Amino acid sequence: MTDFRNKTILVTGASRGIGAAIVRWFAAEAANVVMLARSADALTDLSAEVTAAGGKALAVAGSVAVHDDFARAVAQAESAFGSLDILVNNAGVIDPIARLADSDPAVWGQTVDINLKGVYHGLHAAIPAMRRAGGGTIINISSGAATSALEGWSHYCAAKAGALSLTACAAKEYGPEGIRVVGLSPGTVATDMQVAIRASGVNPVSQLDPAVHIPPEWVARAAAFLCGAGGEAYAGTDLKLRSDEARRAIGLPLAGA
Repeated sequence: MTDFRNKTILVTGASRGIGAAIVRWFAAEAANVVMLARSADALTDLSAEVTAAGGKALAVAGSVAVHDDFARAVAQAESAFGSLDILVNNAGVIDPIARLADSDPAVWGQTVDINLKGVYHGLHAAIPAMRRAGGGTIINISSGAATSALEGWSHYCAAKAGALSLTACAAKEYGPEGIRVVGLSPGTVATDMQVAIRASGVNPVSQLDPAVHIPPEWVARAAAFLCGAGGEAYAGTDLKLRSDEARRAIGLPLAGA
């Protein structure tokens, strides 16, 4: 088990769902957690929860779609805790779900700003900090949509495909400097996003039984695994949490178990 004491992790989309689960997991492991999200009130509540449990938390309200917001979060992480060791690019949106000709070009672009440019902004802001620290781990939350075409999800599929390519490029460029860049494709997770997908009624994912979605805490455990020695095998690519091989390595129940 990796020792996260005195390590600093920055989590985007930290106010709920997978992001909040990752914050709670790493805080419980004595890491310093820096939370970036647009919802200031939700971040304040989560920060208070972490602090009340004896953890160290720093809330930064901002959008990953704005590079200066991301750069400010990285700067505050270094100022408050001395370094940035881990970044989880988790922030992502899927609404509104619509077929291409029915989509709103402005909204389609906003989704790409968050799901793709947000990952680039994180890499651009965090890599210099990790070089100063002598290394680090960057985890980009990925999706099976990165390699699959799904009706109504053109914005999401295209952005996730781009983010997967950014993972590969960043790993090639900075892996030799001790910065591990990996993807984490969790499959379907019991979050508000799945509620929106089900309500859309579009494509087979919306028809899934909610009972098959994994808890967000499993994604947090996978993120912790990727920060350790086992994560090196996934540098530049995705760990797919739907696979029994990955679940066995992490210590999670196998699919169908």
